[in-house]
Amino acid sequence: MKAFNDTLLRAARGERTEYTPVWYMRQAGRSQPEYRKIKETYSLEEITHQPELCAYVTRLPVENYDVDAAILYKDIVTPLPGIGVDVKIKAGVGPVISNPIRTVEDVEKLGEFNAKEHTPFVLETIKILTEEQLNVPLIGFAGAPFTLASYMIEGGPSRNYNKTKSFMVSEPKAWFALMDKLADMIIADVTAQIEAGAKAIQVFDSWVGALNVEDYRIFIKPVMTRIFAELRKENVPLIQFGVGASHLVNEWNDLPIDVVGLDWRMPIRKARELGVNKAVQGNLDPSLLLADWSVIEQRTKDIIDQGLEVPGHIFNLGHGVFPEVNPDVLKRLTTLIHEYSREQVTKL
Repeated sequence: MKAFNDTLLRAARGERTEYTPVWYMRQAGRSQPEYRKIKETYSLEEITHQPELCAYVTRLPVENYDVDAAILYKDIVTPLPGIGVDVKIKAGVGPVISNPIRTVEDVEKLGEFNAKEHTPFVLETIKILTEEQLNVPLIGFAGAPFTLASYMIEGGPSRNYNKTKSFMVSEPKAWFALMDKLADMIIADVTAQIEAGAKAIQVFDSWVGALNVEDYRIFIKPVMTRIFAELRKENVPLIQFGVGASHLVNEWNDLPIDVVGLDWRMPIRKARELGVNKAVQGNLDPSLLLADWSVIEQRTKDIIDQGLEVPGHIFNLGHGVFPEVNPDVLKRLTTLIHEYSREQVTKL
């Protein structure tokens, strides 16, 4: 096995690195022909419950694209059954929950999460990858309380989160009890992932951009602060990411995290001007992966240039890879990022 490549970990800690490291959200699966072949036989849930197969899907992008990290193949709802949530991932829909939260009594019925008991297959996958297969960091992850709560209250994906936001402001006792239950689950889940070998953690608050800043500060920021304060004790880089949440970047910058993840709406330079002083991750619009190469190249170089203005940049997309993306484009993009950033670093 090649020597361990810790470039991403150093960038996450705000260090100047020899080149800009890169990984892609949803790099495992979606657009890969090998993955599509597997999906003809197995569902996402079935893949995650088979550690050897799950490890293969997770490491495939590292082998195919030469990215600087792998991200564990699973879903943000994977731990929810452990606390009593009846969730199924329906193809073309997403997580669907048959026992949605409606009252504080519903919250009180939720159990406690134990990773060794409830998700041993996840821990085994991590061990296979980190002890036997990877020479780059494995990123573990979890969904954030607001995003998980939105599924639990709406009963599935939502465009407007009307039930969730109404519940949040109308039933504050139940809301904060739910936040505490989910925080306990997330802390236990992520701590177990780190103990099993994950070298960095990303928390996906995918839908929290639906909130304004004031509501975020009141209803979300306290629980996020508690989660990250606990996870800091594990001494691995912590990344926060959400979509359509550029108005919250200063709130995230306050959290005890290492990396602020940016979607494509917020230029890195603008985030720095607004006061973001942590490492940043992002943020090529994934839609551009279908554009002419000249456009991809120009936009990528601009993002790299902005990222190099302050030490601590991890290149990523502004959201996940989608199925129509040609894997050859991702491989070519990775090469461009590595080679162009290496050239620019030598000029600094």
